[in-house]
Amino acid sequence: MSGDVWEVGDAYEAYVGRWSRKIAVEFVRWLGLPSGLRWLDAGCGTGALTSAVLASESAAPTSPTDSAHVVGVDPSLGFLRSVPAPAGRVAGDAAALPLRDESFDVVVSGLALNFVPRPEAAVAEFARVAAPGAVVASYVWDYAEGMRMMRHFWDVAAEVVPAAAEHDEGPRFPICHEPALRAAWAAAGLAEVSTRAIEVPTVFRGFDDFWLPFLGGQGAAPAYLATLGEDERAAIRERLHARLGDGEIALTASAWAVRGRRPTADEAGLTLSDVRPADDDPATLVRRRRPTMSEAITDPGADDEDSAEAARTRRPAVGAA
Repeated sequence: MSGDVWEVGDAYEAYVGRWSRKIAVEFVRWLGLPSGLRWLDAGCGTGALTSAVLASESAAPTSPTDSAHVVGVDPSLGFLRSVPAPAGRVAGDAAALPLRDESFDVVVSGLALNFVPRPEAAVAEFARVAAPGAVVASYVWDYAEGMRMMRHFWDVAAEVVPAAAEHDEGPRFPICHEPALRAAWAAAGLAEVSTRAIEVPTVFRGFDDFWLPFLGGQGAAPAYLATLGEDERAAIRERLHARLGDGEIALTASAWAVRGRRPTADEAGLTLSDVRPADDDPATLVRRRRPTMSEAITDPGADDEDSAEAARTRRPAVGAA
């Protein structure tokens, strides 16, 4: 981690959660998947993407006793408390998922990969827990150019405090570029990789609606702002106010999205010796029974607060969207 703070759900919602929910809806629409699938949201944060999945009706229980058709994993207990109740909630690291192999039909991650110290390890984990033929997809903010509210902040902050440029998410997060996402998906062995940009409007009622969330301490820019002296914060505020003005502030936010598919055994070129025969018949190739949603979680108690805290302390924090 880089010192960014991601723990308080309400402050996150005011800062960027309200915009990430719009991106999530467009992302799920782009995937265009049928109903009856089992989803994993890795690095789920406060549940923006999980909520979009639930609202899309693309996820459904696989049996009357298996009601959690979406599972969200995140290291922040504060964020997990905000994830909608129909989803399963598990404390864990996107780069070391506490989940069984080949357990999900869809593995997604929204605005989280850049907070994993080794994003390629997280993508490999996504592929591991995806069933053969499953979709693996993600999206990240286009910090370099497309996330205009943050771009305005960092440009002005660097004018006031030149050292602020070292904290700017644009250069800090190389995974937040389309070629890097495409390369990471290919390196994980995923097939049919495609990418697209997703842009949504971010309209602020006035300057206070833009500025006050930067005082909440959640995320890179607010966390950096909290380290500055009063005079420096005031100077940044004044320059931003002069740049953006009063009244409605209409900006946009864009993210890079990527999707791929885990190859089936046949597509991966496996032989008879690589798969489990049925009834000792080596001529029969059998697709292993998928675990139930409860079986997919390697620590079944990880969604209550005590065991979630234990799971969090066993693994390094990953961050959140």
